[in-house]
Amino acid sequence: MEEEEKRLHRRYNLLLGLFALCLLFFCIILYDAQVVHYEDYYAKSASQVTATESVESSRGIITDTNGKLLVSNKEIYTITIDLDLIPDVEGQKRGVTVSRAILRLLELCEDQGIAWTDTLPITTSEPFVYTTASASSTDRTRFENYLKERKWSDKVLTASDPYPRMTDALRRELGASNDVLTPTVLLDLMREDFGIDPQFTDQEARMVVGVLYELHLRSAGTTYTPYTFAEDVPVELISIINDGDFDGVVVSSQSVRQYNTTYAAQLLGQVGVFNSKDERDSFNAAYNEAKEAGEDTTGIHYYAADDTVGKSGVELAFESYLKGFDGERLITTNEAGKITGELYSVEPQPGGTVALTIDIDFQAAVEEALAKTVTAMTEEDGDVSRGAAAVVLSVEDSSVLAMASYPTYNPADYYSNYSTILNADGRPLLNRATGYAYAPGSTFKPCTAVAALETGAVSLTEKVNCPGLWYYPNTREYTKCAVYPGSHGKVNLTRALEVSCNCFFCEMGYRLGIDTLDQYATAFGLGQSTGIELGEETGILAGPEHSAEVNQIWYGGNTVQAAIGQSDHLFTPLQLANYIATLVRGGTRYDAHFLKTVTAYDGSAILYEHEPEVLSQVEISASTLSAVKEGMYNLTSSGSLARYFKDCVVSAGAKTGTAQINADTTNNGVFVCFAPYDDPEIALAIVIERGGSGSALASTAVEILNAYFADSDIGTALIPEGSLLP
Repeated sequence: MEEEEKRLHRRYNLLLGLFALCLLFFCIILYDAQVVHYEDYYAKSASQVTATESVESSRGIITDTNGKLLVSNKEIYTITIDLDLIPDVEGQKRGVTVSRAILRLLELCEDQGIAWTDTLPITTSEPFVYTTASASSTDRTRFENYLKERKWSDKVLTASDPYPRMTDALRRELGASNDVLTPTVLLDLMREDFGIDPQFTDQEARMVVGVLYELHLRSAGTTYTPYTFAEDVPVELISIINDGDFDGVVVSSQSVRQYNTTYAAQLLGQVGVFNSKDERDSFNAAYNEAKEAGEDTTGIHYYAADDTVGKSGVELAFESYLKGFDGERLITTNEAGKITGELYSVEPQPGGTVALTIDIDFQAAVEEALAKTVTAMTEEDGDVSRGAAAVVLSVEDSSVLAMASYPTYNPADYYSNYSTILNADGRPLLNRATGYAYAPGSTFKPCTAVAALETGAVSLTEKVNCPGLWYYPNTREYTKCAVYPGSHGKVNLTRALEVSCNCFFCEMGYRLGIDTLDQYATAFGLGQSTGIELGEETGILAGPEHSAEVNQIWYGGNTVQAAIGQSDHLFTPLQLANYIATLVRGGTRYDAHFLKTVTAYDGSAILYEHEPEVLSQVEISASTLSAVKEGMYNLTSSGSLARYFKDCVVSAGAKTGTAQINADTTNNGVFVCFAPYDDPEIALAIVIERGGSGSALASTAVEILNAYFADSDIGTALIPEGSLLP
């Protein structure tokens, strides 16, 4: 028992000794840090700065229906300027030190041919003049606010009156005889205000003032926005900067959009920064509403002033999926601005992968076919302002397989060549497929045919006589058939569709009345929203309602004109394509759509998958559908279009349209078709401005149909399904 107590006592003493040694060791370390090396550690901690930094998430990529990359991201080098990283020089004023450091960078960039951001609305070379008249409204407002803040001018600058005037106080201070604030006087004021080196020439001072002006704009608000001095900077310049010890210059990288195709420019759209506070507020509306209501804002995007957002096309339409969620990290920097440590507190979450319904190879074929036709027409008549559009939809669910608008442009050139694109002939920025409405001409007649058969206004066997002119009962008003002074004789509905007999369809319009005709046209989606995710024009459905809106009286003669596709009818090419898809589908109208699926960036989950939405239903009996389709088929197999369709790899049904503009202008050409005839898979609509009769578009339609049904390469995926996309 006594021996056992001795062993326990020795163990206790051993543990106590170890504890004493640890305590002694700790005290030595503490003494060394707080006493011996106190000044060293204090200086080191004082020279380090810890800050929370937002980490931008990567924007989601866009693919076609087969996984081919359309829009992705690439990393580029950027240069920013941080004045806090420019050290003071003993005996030198701060403004002089800063301006010399900035001028050194500017001279390097000028020598290397590198452009930098400078929105000060004064020319960069002598003689100095204001450029406020051509500046954007945002840049003009920022300049106006800058002058007001300095109390140099309090005038509101507008596009029509964009030049600043001195305040009374400034005029008295300068002893000026008038209140004109010339660019030279303003630059002198800014030189003094920023403390620019007085030895600088006027040209050098203007260069430096532009940069300091940009830095001021970004620090004037409640939060600081980094000033990106230059972006997409070549590696060679980065090496020079790193080797040359340029004070205040920070080199970093950022992700920008990269276009992997030269097609579908109007569809894909562009990204950019906010142009105004109102625009940013509209993007933040959902977040602000949830916050004000005290709801959870997790999963709702909040946009900072310098965020990149979708501005048009798919980029805008699917912004909520493409925009990721930014992260946060704690960074530690030393006195030279070099990052010495970082720790992510919130990992950034990249945007989702948006898969569209279009096949980019087929899209290319459609754009090229359309361009070839328009180019040939332009070579004949010299009309360089002519535009065109083509839309191909899946009959199964109205998904967009291709949508072309001519003229077009390379989406990668949008910002670098914006002025040229904006002012080019034919308005290439306009998506004519969804953003412009045209008179349908005789392509409206299948709608009239369905209405007439389904309401009993005509039977399948009844023949209506066509003498070449159709007179409105009890009047002298008439409508000509295209064959006048010839005639079609007695024709039934199927034959009338094949030969596009105006007399027959005027009679149908008279029998139906405008209310019934509009009822069917509405159900077919003409003059209605298609449901497409991009912005669209809804066009005009002719009738008493529209006439009342424009203070016009609707007459009976207007009804028969509406029945043959004239009057006030205006429909988009997309509406025409979906109308034909609805017809050959049997009357069910689905929403037209671009979005196929959205998956998480790592492929771990499907975030969205499109389900067709029924927008309306047209009652079409099997006999009616058969008669209408047969008339459209006869046009391509034995009618006037047979010579074009003899080279088509599939059977098809079609209808041409000649849309009148005015007596002095060549008519628009309109064309709709479906294929194959027995089991329709696709519906197609083409419009060519001042393209003449719709039959002139038939060869283009055949080329498009052959591209879809005969090209074995279309549909080949570059990225296997389920693979991790970059």
